[in-house]
Amino acid sequence: MFLARLLTRHTFHFSLLCALLLLQISPVQAGEPHWIRIDTGHFSVFTDADEKHGREVAVRFEQMREVFVELLMKNRLNWSQPIEIIALKSDDEFSKVAPTRQDETITRGGFFIPGEDRDYFVLNLSVDQSWRAVAAPFARVLLNYNYPPTQGWFDAGFTEYFSSVRLDDKMMQIGGDPTEPVFVAQNPAGKPAPSPSSSQSFTELLSGSAWIAIPELFTMRENTDATKSTHHMLFDAESWIVMHYLINKNKMSETGNYFGLVQIEKLPVEDALQKAYGMTSAQFEQAVKDYFHSLLPQLQPQTAGGGAQLPQSPAPVTADVIGSSTHEIPEATAEAYLAEMSLRLPEHREQATKQLESLVAQPLTESGVGHRGLGWAFLQKKDFDQATEEFGKAGELDRRDPWAHYYLALVKYREAQSSRHEMKGLANMLQDLHAVLDWDPEFADAYAMLAKAQTEGGGLHAAMDSARAAIRLSPRNQAYLLQMAEIYMAAKDFEAATNLLQRLTTSPDAQVATTARIYLQDLPMLKKYGVAPQHDAGTQQAAKRATVATGGKPAAAQSNSKAQTTPAPDSDEESTDAAPPQPQIDKRPIQYLKGKLLSVDCSPDMAATLTVSAGMKVIKLHTLDYKSLTVIGADQFSCDWRDRQVSVNYRARGKDEGDLVTLELQ
Repeated sequence: MFLARLLTRHTFHFSLLCALLLLQISPVQAGEPHWIRIDTGHFSVFTDADEKHGREVAVRFEQMREVFVELLMKNRLNWSQPIEIIALKSDDEFSKVAPTRQDETITRGGFFIPGEDRDYFVLNLSVDQSWRAVAAPFARVLLNYNYPPTQGWFDAGFTEYFSSVRLDDKMMQIGGDPTEPVFVAQNPAGKPAPSPSSSQSFTELLSGSAWIAIPELFTMRENTDATKSTHHMLFDAESWIVMHYLINKNKMSETGNYFGLVQIEKLPVEDALQKAYGMTSAQFEQAVKDYFHSLLPQLQPQTAGGGAQLPQSPAPVTADVIGSSTHEIPEATAEAYLAEMSLRLPEHREQATKQLESLVAQPLTESGVGHRGLGWAFLQKKDFDQATEEFGKAGELDRRDPWAHYYLALVKYREAQSSRHEMKGLANMLQDLHAVLDWDPEFADAYAMLAKAQTEGGGLHAAMDSARAAIRLSPRNQAYLLQMAEIYMAAKDFEAATNLLQRLTTSPDAQVATTARIYLQDLPMLKKYGVAPQHDAGTQQAAKRATVATGGKPAAAQSNSKAQTTPAPDSDEESTDAAPPQPQIDKRPIQYLKGKLLSVDCSPDMAATLTVSAGMKVIKLHTLDYKSLTVIGADQFSCDWRDRQVSVNYRARGKDEGDLVTLELQ
């Protein structure tokens, strides 16, 4: 018995020793790549750090989201385009993917890449509180999706105010000078990160300079270049303190009234200020100055570590109530994911493409993400066939990936836009977009593409609904408004089209404004003859570039204060050759009918005749190729359909016949 106990004890100790040795040589402990994805209610963080640090990033983004909700008193937020958050644990890994330009925000540990399909926030976790480096572009993104277009001072002031936020798991501080020095963790000398824009803080500028008069401030355009004159730095500083005053004096509702007066009723600034705030511009300016001077003692930075002496308050949401889940990511998939992001930076695109090609060439490292990234690279080159092939492979490898559906629809859209011909595979495109919107019901670009496909398919009522959804989700996107004007023209609602186009002639997006003017010139001929006039190649190119494209960013979204935005890479230059001949246009109006499908008569050559009744009316609707007919509500056309409720769009041949455009089963 004693011997048995002794052996058991030694066996236990030996097993424990083996387990400890295995832990010591595990990939994580050995420093090999180990990737995880941490999901919270609204965000996913992709990281090679441990769960604790990855979750902290997700928590800070959740908290920043709630700060935005509180500041603008929103009941709900739109998140109109997916975002990706990548948090890298080491400075070496971060440096490999960071933009090559000199930028204060990169020094502070983060950068932002806006995109047509999604936005990227990339953080360096070796820098303390690196999430603060992207607070300003984060605020810009939320403004673009949740606040109507405003004057430049509002966006500049709100972004600067928001970027001053400091958070921990339970407490928050906001309202300090956003230009105060930031001390980075890995700097052994404890020196602040360099500020390329100015050696003066906002507090110093406002204390030592003559202020810009409020009527001038409220009509200035925001300068978003990395290098700014002193005058534009003063614009940023004064916009910041005006926003500070409005938020902390509970005047945001009056500010909404002010924008209605100047932007809708077109009142001069002086009159709008008097009506909205009950003050002249001089009184308003003096009130802001008095407020600034009362804050000066609190705005003075503390000693080493920086930070104003403003009071703290409970964070709008604390870390302990934010739920999260963690998922392991295979190393090859992680590498493909990083390369897919790096494609968005022109200086890294070639290397990222080579890396993706290498990954997908080997069965052990091939992934849907890798093919998806290569498809995106081909799409930028307008190699539509190769892009379609790669996106198809991505979908085959991961049938649950909604991005494969999105990109397959996008490549059809881009090819049609480039060739100026009708879209290929319209029914498949509609199905792909519905799958995307089932995954993300707030994806504005997917709604915009869906509206374009529905317009081409003749479903103008559905197209209007989709376009309205895109506009609601991204109210600053001028391209979406232009698309709505195009749908009005297609539906022959010329009054609505004229009103909207007249508004768009003053759009801050120059291309949209140009196209709106062209459309207004075309409307008389379109009304009279049902077809717009032809233009010379130069005019066609201007209209083509401005015609709504998925991912068309509002002018405000192209900018960021303190050069915090990495511009999305430019697409290949449009050809200057004359546009190809326009396809023959069927000038017959598209009509809408809702009724019962009584029968379907199919012929061997795939033509079909549908008999549809609506009240006392029975109509025969023909299609030459039911395989290519746009069908909504079913995977494919069936010759066996009987007694089904349907909605159809068609062009009339005569009193009781027509040519079918789209068919929707109820």
